[in-house]
Amino acid sequence: MRARIVGGKTVPEAPEADDRDLALDFAKGILIVLVIFGHLIQYIFYEGDGFWDSTCFKSIYMFHMPLFMAISGYLSRSGLLGKSFRQAIGDRALQLLVPTLFWCTLLEAVKLLMFPRPPDAPGNLLQFMHDFVGTYWFIWAAFASFLLVKLISIFNSGSARSLLVSSILVAVAPVTFSIFPLIKYTYPFFCMGFSFAQSRDWWTSIMRYHKPGLMMSASIAASLCFMAWREDTYVYNNLALIQDLQSAKDILLMFFGSTVASAVMIEILLQSWKIGRSNRVVRFIAVEVGQSTLVLYLVQATVFRLMDLIQYGEQWAPTMRSGAAGILGTMIIAVALAVRWSVRDIPYLSQIMLGTPPRLVRLPSNPANN
Repeated sequence: MRARIVGGKTVPEAPEADDRDLALDFAKGILIVLVIFGHLIQYIFYEGDGFWDSTCFKSIYMFHMPLFMAISGYLSRSGLLGKSFRQAIGDRALQLLVPTLFWCTLLEAVKLLMFPRPPDAPGNLLQFMHDFVGTYWFIWAAFASFLLVKLISIFNSGSARSLLVSSILVAVAPVTFSIFPLIKYTYPFFCMGFSFAQSRDWWTSIMRYHKPGLMMSASIAASLCFMAWREDTYVYNNLALIQDLQSAKDILLMFFGSTVASAVMIEILLQSWKIGRSNRVVRFIAVEVGQSTLVLYLVQATVFRLMDLIQYGEQWAPTMRSGAAGILGTMIIAVALAVRWSVRDIPYLSQIMLGTPPRLVRLPSNPANN
């Protein structure tokens, strides 16, 4: 990063816009909106019951978290290979776990102030840890995946073979405690993204000549998996635990279906960006929403966790449910973006609430400083 001398002090300049891949920011923006919409289906349209068979819910959940994790792995390459173990893990903890701690603390404060505590409820510390891990499970899955791949890269630079072996071992591990099934499900996709970043030139050369055929095959496979997908195919229900032949089929379908669906969706998103990148709405999704995915995830997770404690919507008509979902989804996005715009230039607050250091603004050139 370049710097400029101001008043005798060295002030780092903001990175160029080209330092970010806006196509991936656009993809992330669409994915976080789908995360919010998926929760709205679950909490508003179905009130926490019967959503497994929803066509819309299934369409989203086949790919949104796996693809999110694959993009995270892809973008983590420089952090994994360009830093020491201590620095890489420390930076990732500051980026992910510190803001998660802030939003979980806010969640617990709201719960204590607004909701009576049942007599048989677990202790405050136990409840805090339960929410800290369970409510924000994707953050922990991303951090755990980063940690595992960093450990592998220390010994053999993260070779594709080692990553494949680790993905299989993690995926079939007979552990169902807490969020471990979700880590087992998403870790292989983090490895896929990281491996793609490692061999991007090779993949680009293959796609240059075989892209139409590969995309057609992936689309057909995704459609077939969609038709076969059922309630026990979701990781929340099968826990990525092989117990018999049927559970093995469900888990295989889950991983394969998510892989091909993610491949089709990332191609659709990248082509959508390529076609519409001059459009204001498309650029807003990339620059504002796509670059706010962490705070958007944390805000929506906090909101929907609080909704578990509220009685609502038992007699709502479909029109009222649609209206409520639209209002709530818009409010979540608006609040998250407002928080980001408000604190992104404030030291410490931006780190604590957003997981990022204050935004650095490029200073005008001054011949006296050159």
